Amino acid sequence: MRLGRTIGTVTLVEPHPTVRGGVFRVVVPLGAGDLARGDGAAEPLVAWDDLGAGDDQVVGFSEGGEAAQPFRPLDKPIDAYVALLIDRLDIAPQPT
Repeated sequence: MRLGRTIGTVTLVEPHPTVRGGVFRVVVPLGAGDLARGDGAAEPLVAWDDLGAGDDQVVGFSEGGEAAQPFRPLDKPIDAYVALLIDRLDIAPQPT
């Protein structure tokens, strides 16, 4: 699982029936340095979200085969899944 920040939503004209009830969120992955600064420079990705993440929220997401595991035995056509919402994140100061 990795951390990322939501920056938007993807709108589908006709979604696959198995992804109804959720939203596709655009997520920018965050590294340790990005968390301290509050931004990220990584390539954004699209993650399916049924937890209700808001814009500019830090989330935890899974990718690849792990992203589809919570839905077994059903199959969902997703590559990334928002698995948790982070309300507060305390980061210890790094020694310089």
